[in-house]
Amino acid sequence: MTRLRFSGSIAGIGTTSGRRVVVGHWPVSPFGAFTDCMVEDLAGHRTLLAPTQQVAELVSGTYVFDEVRVVEMHASVTEQRWSIAAGPLEVRLTPGPRTPLGWLLRAVPGPVAGAPLFAAAVDPLARRVLRGVRTRVTAREGDREWYGARDQRAIVAATVRWDGQSCGDLQDVVPPVRFGPGSTPPRPSVVDLVSTVERGSATRQAIR
Repeated sequence: MTRLRFSGSIAGIGTTSGRRVVVGHWPVSPFGAFTDCMVEDLAGHRTLLAPTQQVAELVSGTYVFDEVRVVEMHASVTEQRWSIAAGPLEVRLTPGPRTPLGWLLRAVPGPVAGAPLFAAAVDPLARRVLRGVRTRVTAREGDREWYGARDQRAIVAATVRWDGQSCGDLQDVVPPVRFGPGSTPPRPSVVDLVSTVERGSATRQAIR
């Protein structure tokens, strides 16, 4: 088994059109910095937008999609604003204040918060406090993942366009997205985290 470690942020938003978007921004990863986008529409069609074939194979080997696209990806991410252009998707979002959960997460020392053992220990609590959220999952092909959250900020404004058409106003991520065993928090937010992925030999071979 091989463990891969990713450090970055995940933004989850819903829209009044029913389209829900999860953007992962990973400045630190075994594959260099990258951004990927997961989109589910009102009918339940799940699309992965990835910047490279390697990232597409990595993510689709862990999560479930009806469609996988490798697209030109432009991402500008700061504490004040996220701006993403990925094929048919355009996202502009504004992170706001730290949430009460974010303040609690900040109190946990970084090395502890990012440790798989800690993520496994808090998983039962995470399931109860945040509907659909998991900090330890068994993914496709038997791979295991641990999510060590470090901070959370509310998203106070967002615009989403798909194929040039507005997806409506910002709203909660309802219903929960169905890309894998867990979902993003129901309230639109940006979560800073460390993700540890344990890969089996079959998955390692697939993404080389």
